[in-house]
Amino acid sequence: MPDRLFMPLMALIALAMIAFSLVWPQGYGDRSPAPWGTTPLQQTPEMRAKIQREKDAAARREQQARQQVGDVRATTAP
Repeated sequence: MPDRLFMPLMALIALAMIAFSLVWPQGYGDRSPAPWGTTPLQQTPEMRAKIQREKDAAARREQQARQQVGDVRATTAP
């Protein structure tokens, strides 16, 4: 392919990719720019409450496991 066609085509593709990146949803990270942006799923109050409940449950399970290990060690220690 001649450079006369290839380079403008690559420039057009690069500009299209830049424009596309400005409007593509940002997933679970920061918001997209104003006309397209919505609150990310993980930043909604319901999801934050669910994440906090999961963290609390994991902390309780870890504490219970540590307690059980300590109890086993206490009963088997000479």
